[in-house]
Amino acid sequence: MLAKALLCLGLWLRLAAGRDTPEPGPQPSISNTQGDLLFLLDSSASVSHYEFSRVKEFMWDLLHPFTFGPGDIQTSIIHISTTPTMEFPFDQYLTSDTLRKAIRDTRQLMGDTNTGKALSYAKEKLSSGEAGARPDVPKVLVWVTDGFSTDDISEPMQLLKDMGVTVFIISTGRGNFLQLSAAASQPSDKHLHFVDVDDLPIITKELRDGILDVLQASRLHATDVTSSSFRLLWPKLLSQDTGYYSLEYGPRADPARKRTQQVSGAHTSLVLRDLAPETTYEVVLIPESNVHYFPPQSTRVTTLAEEISPVQVLISESGPRSFQVSWAPVLDSVASYQVLYGPLPGNSVEVLEVDGRHNSTVVEHLAPNTTYLVTVTAIYRSGKERSLSAKACTQEEISKVSHLRFEAMGPNTLRASWDPAAGAVRGYRVRCRRHSGRSSVLSVSPQVHSVLLSDITSGKVCVQPVYSSQPGQSLCRTVHRQPATEAQGYRHRERDRPE
Repeated sequence: MLAKALLCLGLWLRLAAGRDTPEPGPQPSISNTQGDLLFLLDSSASVSHYEFSRVKEFMWDLLHPFTFGPGDIQTSIIHISTTPTMEFPFDQYLTSDTLRKAIRDTRQLMGDTNTGKALSYAKEKLSSGEAGARPDVPKVLVWVTDGFSTDDISEPMQLLKDMGVTVFIISTGRGNFLQLSAAASQPSDKHLHFVDVDDLPIITKELRDGILDVLQASRLHATDVTSSSFRLLWPKLLSQDTGYYSLEYGPRADPARKRTQQVSGAHTSLVLRDLAPETTYEVVLIPESNVHYFPPQSTRVTTLAEEISPVQVLISESGPRSFQVSWAPVLDSVASYQVLYGPLPGNSVEVLEVDGRHNSTVVEHLAPNTTYLVTVTAIYRSGKERSLSAKACTQEEISKVSHLRFEAMGPNTLRASWDPAAGAVRGYRVRCRRHSGRSSVLSVSPQVHSVLLSDITSGKVCVQPVYSSQPGQSLCRTVHRQPATEAQGYRHRERDRPE
């Protein structure tokens, strides 16, 4: 018994020390699933080698239950770096063993984090037969990021989603919540994950299930569901020359409100807008072909509960005369936003009108060192209004003195004078660094714009305005005077030069 207890204790200690981490249990194989799955991998210098290796492990953990091949899953990797690079085409590795080795052998490229370029490159490769992509299967993009990008991602990401790509984002850094939630497919709580790089295994199953929901939807289905809209996706059945689609949709509980529209045969997706929240819609897509008969496809989609916007107002980039206001979420059901702002205390209010597609604006022409009340009001297409307020403070206006001058007042005495600095100056600090003798610092009130400096023949004089929050910029000049001689008496020459 003692030997058995000691053996158990030894095994426990080895596990606690991380020496014998057990392999994850076997996963059931996932087959009969077809799609092109692309990983957007941050390979830039902003990611450490350790983080890069952990992300590669996570990618394989996510993939290994799938079956790979022309009729199943195909996958690839695009590196985010100075120039985007495809690690291998979609149709190169079609077995688990070869794909696992390819992921293990993937090397970090370093360079800049040009995510916008990588997204444009991803759009090109996801529709390229030369890259092994297939034209008639669901497309999924999984972007693993530390939350940093050196270029704009909004436009290339929207173009990807417009071509029917479902976007999942995993942020292993702090990231910009507003930017990433707008970039991910909707609803963002199912397509956006924030997790530390060491905790990636926590989200593996949830993310895999989310990908499966997309890949297994080989018929008419909906994505990006909100309270007032959703995107319909369907496989390519027709072309512009072979026919068109008749689309019928309406609330299940009220068939009389059914709507009908015609869609070009070249399309494989469509966004339906101006829908009622928390309503189940019956959707029927009828291919009208002049070549073959295709049976109608149907689906049932329930819109989300009406969201409240804004639920978060952020103030950033505050300066003496401006600041930025951002809010979330941005909803299709909102037609426009009004940003009202005015100083506290006070009764004056200014209004900015912002398009409902935007989630930020810059407020300018403000007073320095002032507290403002900012209210963001969402004006819904239904006529409803919802508001949220926040306080914002402009910074002090920091300046420097100008025209520092010297006037001789005696053989070793100077008067230093200057023009006042701008803003709410609390005083001035005058530093005198003598080349020989002691240095000194004088503090004077904001009304005083000159001081007497004694025992100075050469040195540097600096005048710095002082504000309540921080000091202003110093203005310095160097002084060099020839000392009086017995023959010259008190006659002297003075030279000073700006520095």
